[in-house]
Amino acid sequence: MTTLLELKQKVKFFFGTNQVFFMPILKFAIAFLHFIWLSESMGYFPMLNNLPFLAVLAGICCILPSQVTVLCSFVLMILHSYAVGLECAGFMIVLILLLAIFFLRFSGGTSFITVLTPISFSVGFPVMLPIGSGLLLPASSAIPAACGVVLYYFIRYLNAHASELSNVDIEPVAKLQTMADGIIYNWGMWITVVTFIAVILMVNLIRTRSFDYAWRVSIIVGGVLYVVLMMTGSYYLNATVDVSYLITSTVIAVVVGIVIEFFFFGGDYSRTERLEYEDDEYYYYVKAVPKASVSTAKRRIKKIHVEDLPQSGRSGEVFNPYAHPLFSSDDPEADLNLEKKLEESLRDL
Repeated sequence: MTTLLELKQKVKFFFGTNQVFFMPILKFAIAFLHFIWLSESMGYFPMLNNLPFLAVLAGICCILPSQVTVLCSFVLMILHSYAVGLECAGFMIVLILLLAIFFLRFSGGTSFITVLTPISFSVGFPVMLPIGSGLLLPASSAIPAACGVVLYYFIRYLNAHASELSNVDIEPVAKLQTMADGIIYNWGMWITVVTFIAVILMVNLIRTRSFDYAWRVSIIVGGVLYVVLMMTGSYYLNATVDVSYLITSTVIAVVVGIVIEFFFFGGDYSRTERLEYEDDEYYYYVKAVPKASVSTAKRRIKKIHVEDLPQSGRSGEVFNPYAHPLFSSDDPEADLNLEKKLEESLRDL
């Protein structure tokens, strides 16, 4: 355990001292992965599928606030939809505006979760996003997570019906009705939306409680709640779900959540203290949980032995080891007279 704590402190120190370099790299990676996902999922606009262009766009986003990445994502969605048809682009604009006006404005600065949500689906572990958001972000992160789920499923729906929506022989009203049905009657999307919101709120609620091991309990409860809600929703709405994959991915997400808890919290509950004090107006009851840490003082000890010291200095001076007196002679009476002279000198002073 001591080795893990030392590793934790070294990792936190390394990333803390180099945060100015790692944060832009992380933002670039997230933006680039999201843009690649858009290119693979939609890809209707050939000029926007160029990897150098996406890399330059991600490079611009990495030096700007995270909201710029969300805005660029929305613009790319609209342009790809326009390549399918004017009706598709108009419907995408209306959908994005509704999400931005009625939901994302209340996200409390966590709108970048909208970009992370499709990435979590593309890597095959969507459960990691609600558990991680509940641990590291406020409860308001449930709003952009739900919006990200809606956009993800709608883009998948467009990909499945792209040939129909791009057919000029079909009436525009019929196309709009098809896209509206893809939002309203997409039961798999609504199951996921409800599950994400419930897991994020539950994990955040338990994590912020004051009882011991609240973080670990919230991780486990969040994983169990995710499995239960997904299976219950699929049963009542006649949707298909791979139970074995669902349980396996949830177990992996719980393990990752415990790793997150170790690096971002790591309280030592064995040394918990409960304090009570008061002032003129209030009584205070405080629970203090110290952080689990070890001392990593950097000290270098160099041992010097007498026999290793040089026996001669500059100008042929003889080096006297500390084990021998500095002033000595062969005549004991001379030493005694020297001591008397020193005493007399001190008296005169």
